[in-house]
Amino acid sequence: MDDRIRQLLVSLTAIEDELRAALHEREERLFYRLDGRRVEFEAAVRKAHRRVRVGVLRWFATVRPQNFLTAPLIYGLGVPLLILDVCVTTYQAICFPVYRIAKVRRADYIAIDRQALEYLNAIERFHCTYCGYANGLLAYAAEIAGRTEQYFCPIKHAQKIVAAHGRYARFLAYGDADEYHGKLEAFRKALEEEIPR
Repeated sequence: MDDRIRQLLVSLTAIEDELRAALHEREERLFYRLDGRRVEFEAAVRKAHRRVRVGVLRWFATVRPQNFLTAPLIYGLGVPLLILDVCVTTYQAICFPVYRIAKVRRADYIAIDRQALEYLNAIERFHCTYCGYANGLLAYAAEIAGRTEQYFCPIKHAQKIVAAHGRYARFLAYGDADEYHGKLEAFRKALEEEIPR
């Protein structure tokens, strides 16, 4: 990887950190705090949230028909998602210690916290729980796959990848045969160094 790309990656990481800090600062102004993984709103905010909540009967009366029609397809994916969850969790539990790859913490990816939003009715909370699980699970699985890819084949593709995982930008250039065997072990060692001591 040349120095210009390395410098851009460092800059990108710094900007991402700055963005996370700015978003966190904005969230603090919304009058909630985290107690571990539990969200706590100020009493006045909870009361204001309850005032704008749409009741379940009114929600059913106003929901778009296509939402009802597609619900079985959306929620039918729950079974394959659960199977994926079991499979990737089992895979990393067995294989990552063998390869000396730091395990991915599932709880860092799957956030089920929207039930604390009192402006959501029971159905909306269920939707939000499902989406939080599904998207978190896919990000968790992508990180496991990304670490596996870094271990076995840290090479970029010839084709442009639209939504590559966060490790991809640091992979070796496609066709750079001289670097591959010389740097493969360094990529693997980096994964091992992520293991908390």
